[in-house]
Amino acid sequence: MAATASRSASPNTPGQQLFQALRRDTVGGALLLLAAAVALIWANSPASAEYFAIRDIELGYEPWHLRLSIGQWAADGLLAVFFFLVGIELKAEFTRGDLRRLRTAVVPIAAAAGGVLVPALICAAFLLTRPELLRGWAIPTATDIAFAVAVLAIVGSHLPKALRLFLLTLAAVDDLLAITIIAIFYTETIAVLPLAAALGVVIVYGLIASRFRRFFVDRAWAAWVVLLPLGLAAWALMHASGVHATIAGVLLGFTIPAVVGRASNRTTDADLGPSSQGGDGSGIDLAEALEHRIRPLSAGFAVPVFAFFAAGVDIGGSHGLAAAFTHPLTYGIMAALIVGKPVGILASTWLATRFTAGLDPSLRWADLTGVGLLAGIGFTVSLLVAELSFTAGSVEHDVAKVAVLSASLLSAAIAAFILTLRNAHHRRESQE
Repeated sequence: MAATASRSASPNTPGQQLFQALRRDTVGGALLLLAAAVALIWANSPASAEYFAIRDIELGYEPWHLRLSIGQWAADGLLAVFFFLVGIELKAEFTRGDLRRLRTAVVPIAAAAGGVLVPALICAAFLLTRPELLRGWAIPTATDIAFAVAVLAIVGSHLPKALRLFLLTLAAVDDLLAITIIAIFYTETIAVLPLAAALGVVIVYGLIASRFRRFFVDRAWAAWVVLLPLGLAAWALMHASGVHATIAGVLLGFTIPAVVGRASNRTTDADLGPSSQGGDGSGIDLAEALEHRIRPLSAGFAVPVFAFFAAGVDIGGSHGLAAAFTHPLTYGIMAALIVGKPVGILASTWLATRFTAGLDPSLRWADLTGVGLLAGIGFTVSLLVAELSFTAGSVEHDVAKVAVLSASLLSAAIAAFILTLRNAHHRRESQE
């Protein structure tokens, strides 16, 4: 039976091979970077008018407040898929992972808090003389999980496994904090009834997912037929409430059951691979199943399309670029991401390990410095906050995006250099 399961789970068809590739961190990160690069080049080419015309095409049903541009659909809709996976990963880690123990979880959570607070303070300090720019204080608070993990996967073949878990938790928590900031500080008005209805649908979604988890694992089509419409309803109601709709994705992800003490011995469908099933069905792990099925959609379509429409900034040639790099908003965002992120993360980690918990024995401060710099890759959520902070097409809107892209690339390059050196060090240690 195990041999049969292994054969059936192997990616035999081109479609299965493609989905398997899209589950790799390196592939998702490469697609994200490629989409952003294509958008930036197109937006500054002689054909830039066509790019912006496509981005601004409006689609949707106006009476439901869903008449949005394609760019807005990407930011509000497709990015909810990404945050759904964030919610699932957090739920799984806190339910069955190492983070279910407070002593283990407190260090990366504290690091995430410091990695949000310090960059926000640094950015705000740079903007104090320009009160009209202070709305952008939250732009450098988030870390791009896909991009950061992709860099770590490329350069970190011999780095401690605990370092990846630390980065995943840190990035997921500070993205969650950034989304909370969006809900509190970037929501102008809240419609109570749609918000209450959205939360009600999320509760129903979670109850159904928990009650019929085995059914949804064994039949891939059932989740699309039953859970997807409920998820769309929750998203639409959250959007109508005035709260940023991506929050619905996080809440829905948190409701998915992640089973503790599961066993694995067979394959339910070729798309899922080995499923998780106990003798009485209590070991069914719906979180793992949905994460496995949806990640290719997120990495291969949702996040790259968002990056494509978010990263297209008309720089205005060399003069525009020079102007962007003399703007206080650029200084604030870049200093916050490149300096504030690692400083906040390392300081918070030191405090947490000194007063509440110890650091994993396999980790060294030099490793954490590299991860702190990786966290300066703001990209996805930072671009989203930039969209919300300033009016599309304004100077501040474009400058903020240039700053985010520049800081993210610099942080990635510096982090990759440090982590490459650390990887060589750990490789030598393993050979001794």
